Amino acid sequence: MTNSKFFLILFIIALKMNGAELPKDKVNAFTFQKMLFSSTMMEDDCDACGCSAAGGSMGFSSMLNNNFVGVRYFYQSYTSKDGIFDNSPWIDENFHTTQIWARIPITPKIQLTALVPYQDHTRNLTSGVANISGLGDITLMATYTVLETMADSTSISNRIQLGGGVKLPTGKFDAASNSGTINQGFQVGTGSLDYLLLAEHQLSWDKWGLNSMLNYNIKTENKKDYQFGNQFNYGSTLFYMMKTEKMTYVPQLGLAGEVYKTNWQRGQVLPNTAGDIFFSKIGIEIGRDKFSLGANVMLPINQNLASGLMESNYRLGFNLNYSL
Repeated sequence: MTNSKFFLILFIIALKMNGAELPKDKVNAFTFQKMLFSSTMMEDDCDACGCSAAGGSMGFSSMLNNNFVGVRYFYQSYTSKDGIFDNSPWIDENFHTTQIWARIPITPKIQLTALVPYQDHTRNLTSGVANISGLGDITLMATYTVLETMADSTSISNRIQLGGGVKLPTGKFDAASNSGTINQGFQVGTGSLDYLLLAEHQLSWDKWGLNSMLNYNIKTENKKDYQFGNQFNYGSTLFYMMKTEKMTYVPQLGLAGEVYKTNWQRGQVLPNTAGDIFFSKIGIEIGRDKFSLGANVMLPINQNLASGLMESNYRLGFNLNYSL
């Protein structure tokens, strides 16, 4: 599906949503900004370039009043070498992730988040199309609000959250899938118990807002003696909120990056497994009553993945959430 068709479908859905009355007290400016601040984080995670896109810089929070259930989908397109030799052909790789996620507040300052992904990945080899699919790695996290200032529309409001959690080895890891290939992330899961650290800063003033985040994924060795390198994600998104009587539209522009450490196998460093990438991103969020519908596109600005033997082409994502 082309980007233009994707956003056309999104626009048609928005028009259909516009047909019913919206209670004016349901979505005020500050509440919707809180929802948007979280949803702008849903942009660009991939453990080891596609393997377990289940959080990270894709974000861990969203929706109205921080209490929601939803579905989100993201697609990642890569091109990589089919083999380790100079004359090895370049192939296309496609990573599809559909994720059920929810966030439940335990106290006014503590929230629990769960993300359950289903992976469906393909690569177009010279010998034919390879496909893997199945349950991915489930993520469980808790966040704590260390600072939150409420302000009116003429003042600046701030919110700082810190969090941590685990990514469980519920997705299958097949060592044979990595044999002789460049993209070591062609997996349904990492097969390892990984640890997550997260920090988010949310800033808003009048109709403008800025969301910045950092998160770090600490990988461990799995049962197949394989260990993906630790991953650092960062990003910042600027948005502007436009309201009508029934709808709220929020266009967004931002930047994001990922840094991958080297992978290990049986205690040995694996060459061409480290890298970094820097993205631009553009998106839109649409809000009505308890629903939120969003879409975003990410394009690489600069990248150095697997010593230049792998390239990220673009990423697409969208989400539909319902506030409980």
